[in-house]
Amino acid sequence: MTKYCEAHLPWYTIYPTVSQFSPAVGANASGEWLRDMPADDTVSLYLHIPFCRSMCWYCGFPVSITRRDASVLNYLAVLREEIRLVSEQAPQGLPVSDVHFGGGTPAIMPPAEFLALMELLRSYFAFKKAITVAVEIDPRTFTSEMAEAFESAGVNRASLGVQSFDPTVQQAINRVQTETQVAAAAENLRRHGIVRINFDLMYGLPHQTVQSCVQSAKTAVAMRPQRLAVFGYAHVPSYRKNQRLIEEAALPDMAARAEQAAAVADTLVSAGYRQIGLDHFALPNDELALAQKAGRLRRNSLGYSADTCQMLIGFGASAISRLGEGYVQNELAQSSYTRHISAGHLATSQGYRLTGEDRVRAAIIEQLMCNLEADVPAICAAHEFAPIPIFDSAGRLARLAEDGVVDIANGFVRVRQEHRFVLRAVAAAFDPYLDRLPD
Repeated sequence: MTKYCEAHLPWYTIYPTVSQFSPAVGANASGEWLRDMPADDTVSLYLHIPFCRSMCWYCGFPVSITRRDASVLNYLAVLREEIRLVSEQAPQGLPVSDVHFGGGTPAIMPPAEFLALMELLRSYFAFKKAITVAVEIDPRTFTSEMAEAFESAGVNRASLGVQSFDPTVQQAINRVQTETQVAAAAENLRRHGIVRINFDLMYGLPHQTVQSCVQSAKTAVAMRPQRLAVFGYAHVPSYRKNQRLIEEAALPDMAARAEQAAAVADTLVSAGYRQIGLDHFALPNDELALAQKAGRLRRNSLGYSADTCQMLIGFGASAISRLGEGYVQNELAQSSYTRHISAGHLATSQGYRLTGEDRVRAAIIEQLMCNLEADVPAICAAHEFAPIPIFDSAGRLARLAEDGVVDIANGFVRVRQEHRFVLRAVAAAFDPYLDRLPD
């Protein structure tokens, strides 16, 4: 299975992937698609806050490092203006079921600014009674004042970046945080009524071993988060300069990475967590586990979700929106993003208009990523699309079956449990835009 593990494949949070986006789909299309949104369709909101206090060497996201609040405050002023501009284009008072603050470190903003931002969103959108408001947190910089602001603003889910509790690994990735800091952040959240807590863990980091991965998982389990996401580190120093600071010789090879991933999964499942899709784990009463059990689990630009919204509006530099006709993405550079918004224009830099076939393939890939199986003929029938062209273009699928990764019967594709860690290779078999899979 090494050939599938070594392939550089998309995570398929969206399909088609960003590599297919084009500047030909820009602000005009974005505005048109916003105006065409049905006024009673529920949407999700994503707000990107691309700032951190220090650089983690493993990070693969575009972030700015700042020790001062001025840069953050200036960015928030532009973000508020974008919210106003988008709201002028979209139907008034769209119902919202999910708000997610991602980064960077969204909790880096002053508490008063967070409260004001939430109040602004409530003035333009109709928040549902059972809305989920989620924020990503760095335990090293999280304060009691911000926890109070979260409680006042209705935040009810928080994700803590942990990655590893091993001090040697932490030094190697420039993210040193103690077990005490993580536990204090979790307790701080719970003290303010935020009990739906997620932890992010990683494997494949420099100097990580199976033993250290398992120990980190056990330490995390002792704090009993509702969910854990366990991501494999992707080393792309040609794309991310900060990753050049990581000692490549200290990185585990593919076989070791697979062993680490399996060991962490076994540890979490043994502790009572349900395995969700490729890389998530949730307690049986968590929304993800319940959604998986009911067949309602979704895959969107933020990963796995119980949110059933078809549309997501993204705010901030590099944010991606999923609208009725396709995807649009804001300018990646904060300077370009700021320039467009300050001029009173949407900051869309590129996008993609979905075809009927794209929607069929997206549904198949989502089912595979969520449930490790897909009834291809049934999905095609639901979209009034013939299954034969889909299978004819999925030539790699036969090789996956020959290698024992998948079972195929009457068009029903099922990934074997022992090979769930190469799930992306199965999804990629249905991606005709991808030409980098191993033969």
